[in-house]
Amino acid sequence: MRFIFLLLIVVVFSGCQGKSAKTPDKPNILWLVLEDTSPHQFGCYGSKDVNTPEIDQLAEKGIRFVNASSNAPHCSAARSSLITGCYATTYGMDIHREDYDTPDDIFYPQYMRKAGYFCTNNDKTDYNSTIDNKSIWDECSKSASYNSSARKPGQPFFAVFNTSATHMGLVRTITTQGRPDFKKDGINEDDIFLPAHVPDLPNVRSDEAYELKNSQESSKWAQSFLDDLEAKGLAENTIVFFYSDHGGCLPRGKGTPFETGLRVPLIIYVPPAWQERLGVEGGIVDTRLVSFVDFAPTILSLAGVEAPDFMQGKAFMGKYAKETPKYQFGFRSNQENYHYDPCRTVMDGRYKYIRNYVPHKPFCLRNLYQWGMPANQAWDNYVMSGKCDNKDWMLPFKPKSAEMLFDLENDPWELKNLAEDSFLQDKLKEFRGALKNHVRETKDLGFVVRGLRKKPEGLYNWVRTEKFPLEELIAAAELAGIAEAKDKGKLLEMLKSPYPEIRYWGAVGFCTLGAQQKLNKCPKELIKAIDDDSDQVACAAAEAACYLGAFDKGCNKLITLFKNNFNLAYSSLETLSWYPEQKKQMMKCLPVFKAMNDEQNKVEQDRMGLGLKIRSVLVNLDALPISKLYTEKDIKDGINKNKKGRKFLYATQINKMIEDKK
Repeated sequence: MRFIFLLLIVVVFSGCQGKSAKTPDKPNILWLVLEDTSPHQFGCYGSKDVNTPEIDQLAEKGIRFVNASSNAPHCSAARSSLITGCYATTYGMDIHREDYDTPDDIFYPQYMRKAGYFCTNNDKTDYNSTIDNKSIWDECSKSASYNSSARKPGQPFFAVFNTSATHMGLVRTITTQGRPDFKKDGINEDDIFLPAHVPDLPNVRSDEAYELKNSQESSKWAQSFLDDLEAKGLAENTIVFFYSDHGGCLPRGKGTPFETGLRVPLIIYVPPAWQERLGVEGGIVDTRLVSFVDFAPTILSLAGVEAPDFMQGKAFMGKYAKETPKYQFGFRSNQENYHYDPCRTVMDGRYKYIRNYVPHKPFCLRNLYQWGMPANQAWDNYVMSGKCDNKDWMLPFKPKSAEMLFDLENDPWELKNLAEDSFLQDKLKEFRGALKNHVRETKDLGFVVRGLRKKPEGLYNWVRTEKFPLEELIAAAELAGIAEAKDKGKLLEMLKSPYPEIRYWGAVGFCTLGAQQKLNKCPKELIKAIDDDSDQVACAAAEAACYLGAFDKGCNKLITLFKNNFNLAYSSLETLSWYPEQKKQMMKCLPVFKAMNDEQNKVEQDRMGLGLKIRSVLVNLDALPISKLYTEKDIKDGINKNKKGRKFLYATQINKMIEDKK
């Protein structure tokens, strides 16, 4: 009798153990993250130019999102939104790429670990915070994995694997020389689809073909992890996210506030065992508006944990899933180190609104990292040659409208601005109001110009301890971009502010008036501001003076700042060179720029330093062909990169690293 009783206990216990192994209380979560890739570069999103069967099959079994956004079109600002569940603008983490002091308890891995998860990251962080980016994970390295011996038996895991093989560095090679024959990978660059917003040029096709080749490889890369889950008996309890950190590399994509910069592929696979428990279906297309701020609340919800109050995103799956938001918001603050040019966006699934706060600056201002792409150089050269007669392809090379409104259903590449369409004025007002509320509700710090953000106690804390008038700053930025002659008095008041952050926007407002020829005389207060204690204010005032009849004084100040490698001065000089009258006056300074170039040629040049910026100005002044923008060494390095390509690190290779460490 005792034997039978003991046998019963063993059978029951074994049954409980088996059930627990199959249907644990918490699912594992795996993120497979690409870089710089747009949805249209995968078969499941409609591409006929690529062969991505593994991802296409995952989409067939999973949920394919068609309105997923990265919130920001640069990786560090986008990842700063991911890691916090908040818009990076709230913490001043929106500048790409620069680290700022932030609160130390705002990162989702901390909350997942408290919920019992083993959290690993392999291995990119890129959060714009001064905290130790790796310390918030259980493991963060090239060998970090759910297969780690540090994970306890049965412990649920949250694991991120990121590949940089699809990053813009793949195509940032200055030249196309040395690239592989894409036809061997089934990609005919002469026949591939090009979106309507880019010119049909050989170098544009080459860059896109190279990216498509790596989309195919990324599909195999992702499958290696799915196979590993199967081999380890983890597949039926693991929810898989596959997505990119923002849009693709084609010009007017990455770094811009268009959908080509913000929209990402997102496929989520939920195993059958978890579909019923979570109330989701597989094999569907999901049209809900989801974005990176929603990812952290969602994984916490899947883990059975309610998101902390500070998180601004909403869970779209799991126990604490919320109603789909009406709007999707986005932001862009700068182009690499050079151009401070904040934009904000609102999208409702059909219509998209972009607010440009510095409209006199064209989108085409050279981000000198991105201009290492042959496609960008080819487009630039095409426009400067005078041969480009397609108005759509000219748009990025002209001053922006302060407000843009697009019908994404009929104009998915955002080429026709409907902001002045009489039939859409109600929609325009709706978006304008929604954005006005959003930047205030999220306490948007993105209107503090770069260079004025470094505070001893951190910008986020400084705004609060200083009791800084954030509402006044936001209102100043809003006015600066739409200023009319009647606003001259308000702008002059802004120039008197005790805060340089606000004085800066007063000067930008005069740039708007001058560039749009709404004012024809330079106020004496603006002349005085050229000598402001803040270089940021002085620079904006000097640029404004160049539009308002005080060119010599303004340009001399900009050149003085530029000689000290002040990036905002470079941005102002390049901006001026796109205005015919100002370009004509800049020609008087050509000997100065040539002398600066000669001096730089005598010293070893930094890859992205002053020498490159000087050559960029000379290109715009027709004193140098764009083929000379980068050095012979840069070109040779690019040829070598083309021959090498970029490598994916597959699951089997990571597992081998782990074994070797043992």
